[in-house]
Amino acid sequence: MTPSSDKNNGSAKAQTGRQRGGVDQRIVRAMGHPVRVQALVILNERVASPNEISKELGESVGHVSYHIKVLKECECIELVDTAPRRGAMEHYYRATDRAFLNSDEWAALPASLRPGISASGIDNIFKDVSAAVQGGTFDKRSNRHLSWTPILIDEQGWDELQVALDEMLEKVFEVQSESAARLVAEDAAGIPVSVAMLGFEAASSEKHKAAPKTEKD
Repeated sequence: MTPSSDKNNGSAKAQTGRQRGGVDQRIVRAMGHPVRVQALVILNERVASPNEISKELGESVGHVSYHIKVLKECECIELVDTAPRRGAMEHYYRATDRAFLNSDEWAALPASLRPGISASGIDNIFKDVSAAVQGGTFDKRSNRHLSWTPILIDEQGWDELQVALDEMLEKVFEVQSESAARLVAEDAAGIPVSVAMLGFEAASSEKHKAAPKTEKD
């Protein structure tokens, strides 16, 4: 499910107004262009203006502004502030809960859209990891989590694994929501954290094949 954005409501369950048994066509439109997907990822992380996003993506302001307009029409982002900058008014946006895709909606997305959305998400994960390693924050805490676990499972195991990952994502949102309340109460800055979960079918390999069954004497 990509990109995920539930920071405003604190739970992946806050999906009011979504179509059951399908995917909101505004989401399909919003994610139909890589610039919009990349902009959504940025606006999920922080408030930003089209000008700031254009510099980060290496795109023209006009090009990014067009896609920001589409995202706003799709209700995936909302205007949160304006400020005068060099004789013009700069608009600042953030992602809304509509930018979140649950498992059913991801499954309902046209297959042609999924590779681009996945590639954008993976690219941003790599950028986050690289920046943290280079900045010395990746291993700053001794209890940071890093795991890579190749496993061999059946179809039932695959379904159970996806449910477990979905539940973990909801827990992440729950921790974020509860932390936000404490940070406000304590007037604290907080710890910027990046959480990435991947569960995918690996490329086929001989070593991944199940061992042949042998008869016992």
